[in-house]
Amino acid sequence: MIADFTQATVSALSVGSMYALIALGVTLIYATTNIINFAQGEFVMLGGMIMVTLYGELNWPLYMAIPLTLVITTLVGMALMKVAYQPGRSTSLITILIITIGASMAISGTAQHIWDADIHRFPPFSGDAPISFLGAAIVPQSLWIVGLTVVVVGALVLFFQFSIYGKAMKACSIDRGAASMLGIRVSAMVMASFGLSAALGCVAGIVMTPMTMIDYSGGMLLAIKGFSAAMLGGMGSFVGAVIGGLLFAFLEAFTSAYISSSYKELVTFIVIINVLLFMPRGLMGPRTVEGFDDDEVLGQ
Repeated sequence: MIADFTQATVSALSVGSMYALIALGVTLIYATTNIINFAQGEFVMLGGMIMVTLYGELNWPLYMAIPLTLVITTLVGMALMKVAYQPGRSTSLITILIITIGASMAISGTAQHIWDADIHRFPPFSGDAPISFLGAAIVPQSLWIVGLTVVVVGALVLFFQFSIYGKAMKACSIDRGAASMLGIRVSAMVMASFGLSAALGCVAGIVMTPMTMIDYSGGMLLAIKGFSAAMLGGMGSFVGAVIGGLLFAFLEAFTSAYISSSYKELVTFIVIINVLLFMPRGLMGPRTVEGFDDDEVLGQ
């Protein structure tokens, strides 16, 4: 009984950390632009697939493969900003959503041509030998996932609290018009948010692929998971994104352990439907605004 509980807890922590990284990317772009980016999952896919080539096939060392993977994925995220945000400023919200979904399909289709339709994996950073703890078998890669997530979240907190660029991005999320009047280059901050969001997704792809594997088509499902976690925690709240990702993972893990693995997706989607119906601002989202008009959404 204790072994099952420990195993489910460890699994939930590692999967929840992945969800949290994706949700952080979703909420980062939303906080700066009020755009929901359904291409966020493709950054995770790209991070995993590029590492498959550089680290898994070409045998590059990690200290070379990881930085190049981050750079490539970040550049793709910045390119997405040019496609989704700038044209979207003069059009409707639904059009922006369609643009991001179309971008997701374009990236996954390109990935299929560059790689293939097979499922890929590269070797774990610390081997496959499990670690025994309270009767549970802990995969070493799961410790990398949890540890890197803690480091990334800590770095984000420091960035937004003490960095001038982080404070500028926070100002843009509060009032882009006022931020522009104060001399902040809003377009540059939006570009930075897309790049940082892509980097967060890339980190998730790098650490999760050795354990969960990846293919060209996995991005959209990951984006939905990240969006759901961000909504549960409160869209626009970084703390909420982490809490939402962990809560979703614990629901899935304990449903699989104590009920049936076939119900884990059903339980989590029942939760998110109820959140959308009865608590649309999520657990940590703002309570003062009940809606917004098109001008506010598009930053006009």
